[in-house]
Formats: sequence, C-alpha cells, structure tokens
Amino acid sequence: MDIQKIRLDFPALTKKWNGRYPIYFDNACMSLKPGQVIDAMNEYYNEYPVCGGRSLHKMAKKVDEKVSESREKFQRFLGAKRPEEIIFTRNSTEGLNLVANSKDFKRGDIVLTTDREHNSNLVPWQVQVHKRGIKHMVVYSNPDNTFDLTGFEETLNKNRNVRLVSMVHTSNLDGYTIPAKEIIRIAHDHGALVMLDGAQSAPHRPVDVGALDVDFFALSVHKMLGPTGMGVLYGKYHLLEEMAPFIVGGDTVSETTFETARLLPPPEKFEAGLQNYAGIIGSGAAVDYLEKIGRSNIERHEERLSRIITDGIKDLLGLRIIGPQDPGQRSGITTFTVEFPKGGDAHDIAIILDETENIAVRSGAFCVHSWFNYRKYEAAVRASLYLYNSEEEARKFIDALGKTVSLFNS
Repeated sequence: MDIQKIRLDFPALTKKWNGRYPIYFDNACMSLKPGQVIDAMNEYYNEYPVCGGRSLHKMAKKVDEKVSESREKFQRFLGAKRPEEIIFTRNSTEGLNLVANSKDFKRGDIVLTTDREHNSNLVPWQVQVHKRGIKHMVVYSNPDNTFDLTGFEETLNKNRNVRLVSMVHTSNLDGYTIPAKEIIRIAHDHGALVMLDGAQSAPHRPVDVGALDVDFFALSVHKMLGPTGMGVLYGKYHLLEEMAPFIVGGDTVSETTFETARLLPPPEKFEAGLQNYAGIIGSGAAVDYLEKIGRSNIERHEERLSRIITDGIKDLLGLRIIGPQDPGQRSGITTFTVEFPKGGDAHDIAIILDETENIAVRSGAFCVHSWFNYRKYEAAVRASLYLYNSEEEARKFIDALGKTVSLFNS
C-alpha cells in the first residue's frame, strides 16, 4: 500500500485547521471519504437526479442500473449468494432493528448477546422484551475482554429456547473480533440463528458471509469510506422471504386494493419509499475503492500501526489499555482509560490532543454505556485507524499523548 498516494484521494486530509493538517484517528465513528465516492454521488445529482424503480424514461433507467450495480458489488463484497440478499438501509442500527422487528419472535424466545454490544444491538432487544415478551441474555467476556466460548456453549446447553444469537463481530470498544465461525457453528448446532453487527469488521478485513454461514450481517457504509445515511443488511434469502416488512408503503408492494396489499419479494419489501440513490451509488464506489486496495492489506497495515501505538503508550503513567494487550487482537483500535492523581479525564485528553496537534480521537463510552456502567468506568479515549493513516501520524500521536499525560502527572 502506497499510503502517501492513498492520502491524496481524501480531500479532508488536505485542509489545514489552525495551520496544521488533521491527524484523523476517529475512524471507528466515521471514516473520511475519497474523491471517487464524492464524484460518484455528484454524477447522480448532476446527470440523472431522478427516481429509480418507477419511471421508464432514460434517466430513471440509468438510476435503476446504478442501484443494481451497487447491490451486486455488495453481494461480491460480502460473499452473498445472490444480490437479492442485500438490503439497503440507513446504517447498521436500522439493519439490526429491521431483524428485531420483522423476525417472528414469540414470548419466551431468547436473544443472546455479548456484554460489549453497541446500543444498536442492545436497545432493540430491550424493546422487544417489553413489546413481545422475549428474553434477553448476555454472555460475559473473559477478564481480558476476549470471548468466553465455553461460557457461551454452556449458556446454550442450559437454555433451549435461544432463538437468535446477535453479536458484535468486531467491537468498537477495543477492536477485538469474536471467534465468529465457532460461535455460528455452535449456535446452529443448538438450533439458533446468528446475526453479526459488522460495522467495525467489514470495512477493515475480508468478510465472507457464505463461508461463515451467518444468517444476518449488518454494516454501516459511513464507516467504510462511503456516504452518511447508508448501510446494508445481508440475510439468507429464505429467511428474508419468511420475515414481515418493518416499514411498508411505496415500492414494497406490487398491487393494492382498499383492503389488501401484495408484497414484493426481498429486497424490495424491505426498502420502502424513495431511496437514497446518490448514497447507494456512492456506496458502490466505496466498495470499488476498498476492493482495489484489498482489505487484507488494510488489516495488516492497521495492525502494524496499532503495534507502534501500543508499544509507545503502554507504559505511560495513568493509562490502561482496554481489551487484549496484544495489538494483533485489537484490529486498528486502541482504547484506554485514564486515572491521574491530580485530576483530568478522558475528555480532557481528547480536547488537548485536538487543540494542540489537530489529533482527532474519541472520548466517552462509544455507545457501549452498558459495558462501562457494569465495570463502573466513566469514560475512555479511543484512537481508531484506517487505510490512510501513516506511521508518522502514529508517532506524532505517541509524542503528543506523552506530553499531555505528563501535564496531569506533574
């Protein structure tokens, strides 16, 4: 990977703030956008900014063609069997909520999650507990925050009513990736379906839903170089056929009377109303960009930078890295809590890094409040990497963080 060449594709990296170029380490929240994605969206707005799926004129047919192309790109990107298994959503949150609301859960059915779920894969199940009387159970992590595979299997053995295992694939908390292949095999052996929240995995490493045999997989395109307000839900076609639509209306039905409606097959029955055509087209361009770079290359690059950062900060007084201490198990994410004898918290660290060196990191609970509350932590600092980050940036971060920490320890 030619990092300097890649960086030229990202307009946001060329703009100075207070006389300095930004060091963007908040990629787990949202990635930056390359010019290729921006151009693809502008092409739609400039050349054929019309409805798809309805009219028969040339511009409308062009939209239909581009939408179909993007769906097929995601089919290949995820290893799905057919393009109809790809549903366009607004984000991972909508995909997870779609399954929570559309699957025919019954009172007493159990949904099993981890103790590190983003609110998007926690709150929907809490709602279904009250709405439909399902049960929500949690598999707790090992002391080093890795997945407890033995505890998971024991939970399934003791609870025969587990209907769905819904788990974060790669955690936005610390970058740890669960052993999905083994989890899916064990769950299927116990008669449970599996859904993965792939918001942090699909942009950073190869994902093959067919090889995993996962039943549902949700991702957010805004974390993989694509536009905001775009996501994808993959589902095995026979499961999508069985599910009721979450939102209905235009484009979800083939015919209606005053009393009845005939639903279209997947994916149309889950894509109600006028779609974000520019976003769908831009999402396809993001897939093209990532496929050209190669996600295996991105994975190796992030691990290399993560090792540099880990080695540089692990001994700083007052910091404690969350999750496995081996950066090879934490993707491109390094998250740490802070505790200084004279005060100062995670938000202070983030603000000082931004104000002094234009280093953008995230501070807080990262929408994983349940994990923080259970362990009685207030907040943490998260540095998350992507393909355009460089070794020079990693070393500047280490230096700036060291100086910042010394302010609170002196």
